[in-house]
Amino acid sequence: MKLELIRGDIANQPDMDAIVNAANAQLRTGGGVAGAIHRAAGPGLEEECRPLAPIQPGQAVITGAHQLPNKYVIHCLGPVYGRDKPSDKLLAACYKNALKLAEEHRLRSIAFPAISTGVFGYPLDDAAEVAVSTIQEMTGTLEHLETIRMVLFSERDLQAFHRQVAGK
Repeated sequence: MKLELIRGDIANQPDMDAIVNAANAQLRTGGGVAGAIHRAAGPGLEEECRPLAPIQPGQAVITGAHQLPNKYVIHCLGPVYGRDKPSDKLLAACYKNALKLAEEHRLRSIAFPAISTGVFGYPLDDAAEVAVSTIQEMTGTLEHLETIRMVLFSERDLQAFHRQVAGK
């Protein structure tokens, strides 16, 4: 299993079986990652999401990808930093639950954004630490996944994740 770190657009990962949406509780089009994914997927994604909502912090659900080039979208509700507690455990649950869904669907590749680091206010370095340590912890339990990609929006985000992978 390999962990890739790239700077890019989560809604443009055509070589990934699934992408992860940093969703809102109602699984609706929003800003940031959710808005980009819903715009790229088209209105069918929101229709498929409607009966699955609401979801709780840490929870993940899976849908088809509609007009995206992937097979699936896995929607995770990250914690709002300072409100949803314990934030670190809820954020870790997002990654764990998304990886479990990927395994259940026998996916070979999945791409994550930096969940909760946008409008949900999770400090970037702390979020990177939770994400990388959770993914590393889960690797021994993954039978099907071969590639886990972190798709980071900015150079600052990318560097924070590189520091965590390097153990600094």
